[in-house]
Amino acid sequence: MLISNCTKLFSTQTASKMNPSNDPYAYLGFTKNADASITRIPGHIPTTAASIDPANPVLTKDLPINPQTNTWARLYYPSAATKLPVIVYYHGGGFVLCSAASSMFHNFLSGITLSIPALVVSVDYRLAPEHRLPAAYNDCAEALRWVNASEDEWLTGRADMYIMGTSAGGNIAYHVGLKEAARMKIRGLILHHPFFGGVERSASEMRLVDDAVLPASVADLMWSLALPIGCDRDHEFCNPVEVEIVEKVKVLVTGCGGDPLIDRQKEVARMLAENGVDVIQEFSEGGCRGIELFDESKALVFYELLKNFLSTCIID
Repeated sequence: MLISNCTKLFSTQTASKMNPSNDPYAYLGFTKNADASITRIPGHIPTTAASIDPANPVLTKDLPINPQTNTWARLYYPSAATKLPVIVYYHGGGFVLCSAASSMFHNFLSGITLSIPALVVSVDYRLAPEHRLPAAYNDCAEALRWVNASEDEWLTGRADMYIMGTSAGGNIAYHVGLKEAARMKIRGLILHHPFFGGVERSASEMRLVDDAVLPASVADLMWSLALPIGCDRDHEFCNPVEVEIVEKVKVLVTGCGGDPLIDRQKEVARMLAENGVDVIQEFSEGGCRGIELFDESKALVFYELLKNFLSTCIID
């Protein structure tokens, strides 16, 4: 049952039943072309439309950020609320798939919006390989400035700002959040199952090399499509070895023992702490990568953890 829940990422029966290690391109919904480019399979990942129906406990709407790059954001607003903290969220997908409209993130963020309560701004950034890193970092940094400058009625009455990301979004929250926290008022960063890597496998990567959710072959393909051409997995985007010390920002790093990347996540948390960053680490036993997106009971535990973290962040 656990593996079944954790592999509900894709809508196609073929993808849900296949061994991702056998054909990582097909698992991700890609067809590899002769010139090494990819063609995306339409409808591979379910999506949900935004709605401002007042009958819904959470109202959602999509707003453009930059028409030149086609970036946009989905805003989540609890219908019975006033002044709210803002969580700027970056979705997962290994930098190569998913969007702010993906159903699993839509449902997850609706739960966060109600549970905190908070105004959530989910950023739709450009994907690789069409737009390799640092395109996603640039888009997500621009989104923060857009939120600060926005005159949208949902955003004008906001309170403190936090940055959160899942998987690749957690990687973005790390790289963009630490840098931007030195430039603007950001209360905290939440790295949820962040996506990191390296040329040399960690112990957890070796132990879970054929993981049902993120086997090594799929992670390697994601990085090969996302990193700048000519770079390997020891590039700083994938395998950070230095961190800039940022004052007055707390960081929450979360993961679970069933994630092949847990050792990477613990190492990044250790590095942050050793460099003077106020870090809270929450790593559970068992589970699977991104389990809170698929298991409601685990999601409820995470919502409470997130609520407690926000309450501990520095207040001027």
